[in-house]
Amino acid sequence: MTLKAQQLVGGGLAALACGLLVGFSGGTAAQGIYTCVDGKGRKLTSDRPIAECMDRDQRELNPSGSVRRVLTPPPAPKSRAELLADEKTEADARLQKAEENRRDRALRLGYPDRASHDKARTVALQKADAVAEAATKRAHELKDQRTALNTELDFYKNSPGSVPASIKRRVDETDANIAEQNRLIADRDAEKKRINERFDAEVVKLQTHWASAPASVAAAPGSSSNKKP
Repeated sequence: MTLKAQQLVGGGLAALACGLLVGFSGGTAAQGIYTCVDGKGRKLTSDRPIAECMDRDQRELNPSGSVRRVLTPPPAPKSRAELLADEKTEADARLQKAEENRRDRALRLGYPDRASHDKARTVALQKADAVAEAATKRAHELKDQRTALNTELDFYKNSPGSVPASIKRRVDETDANIAEQNRLIADRDAEKKRINERFDAEVVKLQTHWASAPASVAAAPGSSSNKKP
């Protein structure tokens, strides 16, 4: 081989080697570097995702050291107990929804129009008032009994320790009954408030039903809207 040919061959091999080196360097730079801290607290580094850190975050770094992205592990599969708990939660939600639908249907059937609902509200409030009135009457009777007991107690005012046990028992029972009747009277306003809140909430649910109800329902025999005042 002539000297010129040898020079040409040598130059070509040198160029090929340079090209391979550049290509290898470029591929390494594009791939990035992965780093993480494994379960034993060791900081690991690799040119590919690290098997020891598949259960935790890994950072992929650029050649400059900046973070290119963070690889987050997929969520661990749920245990059988967790799956059963999820199924129970879903089943409970379906049952609750079915029960709400049942109550709503019963509400619509029970109150086909606003007048029937208003009447039911009035009846409920009247019952609350009746309980309070009965409690008031009973409280007056008990207070009269207490007054009579006070008269008996006056007989023993000079010797309180000699009051018969039967009188003490009647006094205690009367006082407890008076307190109970007073509680019923005091609860009347709270009960009426609860009644109105319940009926107000029902009105919100029923308004759309009433608005869309056919005229035949409102004017049907027995309907409160069909009754003469």
